Amino acid sequence: MLTLQTGKGQQDCSGISRRDFMRVGTLGIGGLQLPGLLANNAYAVSSGLDYVKDKSVVLLYLSGGASHIETFNPNMEAPSPYRSLTGEVKTTLPGVTFGSTFPKLARHAHEMAVIRSFSHPIGGHEQAHVHVLSGGTDPRGDGKNGFSIGSAYSRLRGPNHEKTGLPTYQLLVSPEIDGQYRKELGRVIKGSWPGSFGSSFAPYRYETRDILGKPDPALGKSNKNSSSTGKTGLAADMHLNLSEDRLKDRRYLLGQIDQLRHDLDTSGQLESANEYNQRAYDLLLGSAAESFNLSSEDPRLIERYDTSGMQIGHKVFRKSTLGHQMLLSRRLVEAGAGFVTVHSAGWDMHADGNNPGMVKGMNMLGTTLDKAVSAFLDDISQRGLSEKVLLVVTGDFGRTPTVNKKGGRDHWARLGTLAFAGGGLKMGQVIGASDKRNGEPYTDAVTPGMMMGTILHTLFDIGKIRITQGLPADLSTFVNSLQTIPELI
Repeated sequence: MLTLQTGKGQQDCSGISRRDFMRVGTLGIGGLQLPGLLANNAYAVSSGLDYVKDKSVVLLYLSGGASHIETFNPNMEAPSPYRSLTGEVKTTLPGVTFGSTFPKLARHAHEMAVIRSFSHPIGGHEQAHVHVLSGGTDPRGDGKNGFSIGSAYSRLRGPNHEKTGLPTYQLLVSPEIDGQYRKELGRVIKGSWPGSFGSSFAPYRYETRDILGKPDPALGKSNKNSSSTGKTGLAADMHLNLSEDRLKDRRYLLGQIDQLRHDLDTSGQLESANEYNQRAYDLLLGSAAESFNLSSEDPRLIERYDTSGMQIGHKVFRKSTLGHQMLLSRRLVEAGAGFVTVHSAGWDMHADGNNPGMVKGMNMLGTTLDKAVSAFLDDISQRGLSEKVLLVVTGDFGRTPTVNKKGGRDHWARLGTLAFAGGGLKMGQVIGASDKRNGEPYTDAVTPGMMMGTILHTLFDIGKIRITQGLPADLSTFVNSLQTIPELI
């Protein structure tokens, strides 16, 4: 057994604390009794799941409720306040404009599909996060029904990649310091739940700090006086005993894994490992672990992604990590993660005590999104992955077509932000339309269920899933009633 342990928390019957297991899960590169876990989940190969396509999804989730008006439907022909407060920018699609904070992304419009009739009925953050991230399988968003889209993928695909052992469902977040951002972080974690599938199909959560794994001083410092040991032996399980601060420091952790790799090679234990022990070793010591080490990328590419020069927050500010999260998401899908959620907080632009107004908020978060997402689209295109990786951009809901007295827009679920890029779907189009006031769908509404159906259609051969035996009843029911966005398929 390979174990990463901090020494804190109550132990379960196996002698490992749940707190420690969850900490490893946060890093996304380890687990409790990992060889056994991989063996139990090997059905993704042994059962011959021929319905799995060679495709991946990156879901960029803009929590707080990104304005559909200032992002992809500026509606500048309408009178104020029904048009974008930040203006518009022309795109590569004739007659189509984006909000003015997206000049780089506008050059990718022909590679995207923008939905201007995305709608659902839930206007509260807590419930809307769950409703959207569940693809509507939780109709009220109270967490009592349904499952997240990523967990559905994990249940159908298997929770680990069959070769590397990398968890197939990842949630990339940043350690937030602004109070409102921390609320949104908690909400996206709640909305990423596995429902009745169980914790094996929950996402592996990874905290992005800075590009080389050094903690940002604004986010707290590692304890430089901590010590750790790595002991190996032919007859012994292997442990990395790390303080909690050290475990948060990715560069230090990678150094410890390198030492463990050297010790295993020297002892010859890798050569004598059985299949699932070997897979566990590969997860910790091989390409799966290396996928988290962004410092191996070309510095010029890192610079194209890097948003750390931009400060985000409202009461307390930190460097933006969105660019590094998007770069890491590309590395993870290449390494075998099929569903990666990237969390971007702060889009709740009420212009109140906890949130900025629309202009200030979009100049901050819209600018970071523009750089990070355009770099991602360039990167996957240059690597020949545009047909294999589907990017989905959405959030919990949109914003009111009216503007409040302080220059903010409030909660509005009748229209929201939704855009796609890649994945082999039909790009270069605008789907649906809003009414003249940008408050209601003018055409038929696109629902979270249709968004989820389109995502699953990209990842799987749905016809083959429908005749597969042994799936959970609620998952089978959803697949059998699955709806897609027809213009994309």
